[in-house]
Amino acid sequence: MNVAVVLYTSDLRLHDHPPLRAALASCDRVVPLFVRDHALAAAGFAPPNRQAFLADCLADLDAGLRERGGRLVIRSGDAVREVCALARETDADEVHMAAGVSGYAHAREDRLRTALEAEGRRLHVHDMVITAVAPGAVLPAGSDHFAVFTPYFRRWAELPPRALAAAPRTVRLPEGLGSEPLPVRGALTGVSPGLARGGETEARRLLANWLRSGISRYEDTHDDLAGDATSRLSPHLHFGTLSAAEAVHRSRAVGGPGAEAFVRQLCWRDFHHQVLAARPEAAAEDYRPRHDRWRTGHAAEEETEAWKEGRTGYPVVDAAMRQLRQEGWMPGRGRLLAASFLTKTLYVDWRTGARHFLDLLVDGDLANNQLNWQWAAGTGTDTRPNRVLNPVRQGLRYDPQGRYVHRWVPELAGLPAPHVHEPWRLPGLERARYDYPDPVVGLAEGLDRFRRARGTG
Repeated sequence: MNVAVVLYTSDLRLHDHPPLRAALASCDRVVPLFVRDHALAAAGFAPPNRQAFLADCLADLDAGLRERGGRLVIRSGDAVREVCALARETDADEVHMAAGVSGYAHAREDRLRTALEAEGRRLHVHDMVITAVAPGAVLPAGSDHFAVFTPYFRRWAELPPRALAAAPRTVRLPEGLGSEPLPVRGALTGVSPGLARGGETEARRLLANWLRSGISRYEDTHDDLAGDATSRLSPHLHFGTLSAAEAVHRSRAVGGPGAEAFVRQLCWRDFHHQVLAARPEAAAEDYRPRHDRWRTGHAAEEETEAWKEGRTGYPVVDAAMRQLRQEGWMPGRGRLLAASFLTKTLYVDWRTGARHFLDLLVDGDLANNQLNWQWAAGTGTDTRPNRVLNPVRQGLRYDPQGRYVHRWVPELAGLPAPHVHEPWRLPGLERARYDYPDPVVGLAEGLDRFRRARGTG
């Protein structure tokens, strides 16, 4: 009997899972393994929202494996040590896993390969499991990655899609394997009250509904803050309960402008992954340094706390930040507004905002989060690094009736548009009716501060 271990990381599914299919094709017995990696928790990458969603994902994956005669094995500790211990326990010949893009993922793969080879075992790392196109699959002349999205998208779109793999019918484990209990969402504290449910079953339900009734309107409505017209699939792409390759394949099968716009967003995800794979230091350092002198001190700290709490005095920014705290999620337009306000209007270091998002976002993906923050801050891949999103104009454009603000900032629920986006302009007595703070900074003052600091004014 030959045995393979499949190490699950950010690919918690059965459908379209190349490592699992390869292991089943080459071995009689396959051990699906998930390691609760202590190093990730110690580094702050296991906040309550993602742990709760993860618990759902693992329970659903285990249920799917049990339907096929297998189950999920759970271990805790150092990932390399636990994989090697299980390989010895089962006398596994090989280990299969998805390729990662972060510096930590690369180091983990290197350590695991070295440790396994020392024991005469093989590590197989599979591309195009977490992304639709592997980082490095398309390259510009003379560089190890694309630094601008549009030429990357052109090349990315020309690649033939890989074949999708069906979910296996049977998964057989060796006898007598022990496992730790599955984590339970209900045992966690600090979880956002409106956090979505995780798991592959839920991912496939959402995808089916999206393709049937949402994607056709996506091009026209994806920035409509009140319309909630995005797919809500980003947490499932982050945890891998949905295959990015399948999402691209099935969206293209629907066709039309909405599907094309949605596929373009999926390409943005791959774009950021290929940047981080080539420049892992961009998770913490400026991709393109602008020699910023970010504000620090008491005033900056107070303004940052107001931003985190959704009390900046700018309703559309506050609505986005309150949705983040309530749901562990916010739409892409809300993220851009919140990030631009912190980095360009308050002129606070993008790393402060990125850390706060990672603490709350259920889809807190290192590549997308850090590089989108750098895009907003002007230290990333944006070709217009000094652009500033005006929260009033953005609110009037993307929430013209004020419904998004009314939903998340109930203090202003009785204030009609367009006043809801500029409550400070109300006459004194009328303004006093609303328990809502004054702006933490004037937009003109913030813009002038930013321009002087960047040397663009």
